Amino acid sequence: MRPSPPLDMALVHEARRALEGRIRRTPLEDSPALSENAGVPVSLKLECFQLTGSFKIRGAFFVLLRLSDEERRRGIVTCSAGNHGKAVAYVARQLSIPAEIHVPRNVDEAKYRAILALGAVVIRSATDSFDETEELAKLEAASSGRLYLTAFDADDILAANGGTLAAEVLEEAPDARTFLLPVGGAGLAGGFAFYAKSVLPEARIIGCQHALSPALALSLARGEAVVRLPPVATTAGGVEGGIGRTGFAVLKDRIDGVALLTEAQIFGAVRFMLDRHQILIEPSSAVTVAAILTGKAWGKAGRLASPTAVVISGRNVALPTIRRILGA
Repeated sequence: MRPSPPLDMALVHEARRALEGRIRRTPLEDSPALSENAGVPVSLKLECFQLTGSFKIRGAFFVLLRLSDEERRRGIVTCSAGNHGKAVAYVARQLSIPAEIHVPRNVDEAKYRAILALGAVVIRSATDSFDETEELAKLEAASSGRLYLTAFDADDILAANGGTLAAEVLEEAPDARTFLLPVGGAGLAGGFAFYAKSVLPEARIIGCQHALSPALALSLARGEAVVRLPPVATTAGGVEGGIGRTGFAVLKDRIDGVALLTEAQIFGAVRFMLDRHQILIEPSSAVTVAAILTGKAWGKAGRLASPTAVVISGRNVALPTIRRILGA
């Protein structure tokens, strides 16, 4: 991987400048139904309306813009559960950078087709495991002399994916003091927690994960990053697998709680967003909504104690998955 500058506020500000005019400033919308459930005002940061359908465009643009001419000429290799790959393919096409994207065998079909349509070379793995697929992608990058672009495990990714998003949320929801974030590799959560806690030391950060793939919870219990986990059967591929060492190094002293959600609870949150907000979101992004609907966002506290902002990270989901969720 290409060395990244250390994560600090200057890097977040650099990312914001680089992304200005290249991505959308996504809306923040109040949710009366979630507010009633939580007992405090709840707003939704709708990153599902971002270019390519997820927050991943932030990190992809920032890192690829910083490549040298020689790195751009050789091209890049990456691994993705779907959204990162779609974002990289989009940016690579914009910047005329050859891109090879490795995806797990069980990648969401809508994401797979979208990456192909954007002109990237897509290598579908023989395994459902993101972690094993990523190892193969790294080997291919090393053997071919190309840059390996991580989806989450680098400071510049944290600064762009999470830091720039946190800056927008804090500007748009100045009263919010609790923030619910999906956690997979922690590229979003780590950068968001870094920025939010730097600006608001009293901020509360709640990480939301799949109950069968709780890399953050396990890492906190063990005191070190659990970077690999066995694959699980889930439609929420973005929150499956191990956590990045870079993101966990930031989160270990900044996370205030972890909510673990089941597949059924995630499905219920997708249906809730369709019913109450008329917005289709993908299962990986529904963990934050599910955390409020189930009460897991506040743990033993009984209720959330402060105005809350919920990150809705993406919308990319295949029609067969939607039918399963709706029971159609």
